[in-house]
Amino acid sequence: MRVVVTALILFLLWLLMSGIYKPMIIGFGAVASIVAVYVGQRMDRADGDRVALLLSPLKFLGYLGWLMIEIAKSNIAVTRTILTQKMPIRQNLFRVPSCQRSELAQVIFANSITLTPGTITVETEENDFWVHAVSFSEDDHEALADMGARVAAIEPGGAA
Repeated sequence: MRVVVTALILFLLWLLMSGIYKPMIIGFGAVASIVAVYVGQRMDRADGDRVALLLSPLKFLGYLGWLMIEIAKSNIAVTRTILTQKMPIRQNLFRVPSCQRSELAQVIFANSITLTPGTITVETEENDFWVHAVSFSEDDHEALADMGARVAAIEPGGAA
């Protein structure tokens, strides 16, 4: 049942993103979805490595909403920096501690940092990340700590 649901979701995403509803395109989408699920199943049989999706769905949706707002704010700040005549760029590479328990939550945190314009996760280590910021300020540590706590909160048993 899981295989059928996964293939159906992939197919619906294909249709949604393509926006073209001609029989040939719909057929390509169906074939691509089936092939993707088949390859995924085959990979699971080969290595047996699976990621447990132990996240609170409602908290995760709340986090995504918050992240979209932060990305928009960051876009505005980076645009201001670029359009300012003196371009007040203050690059910095710094360490950000990771308080997440699962690898999945750490990946979400690292990708959230990278999605936010002006910052990128350069390297991950056991309990922290190396982050590069284009316009570094001392407030970045506090903002990233807040983001890390929000990601930790979407894990089961995480703070509300």
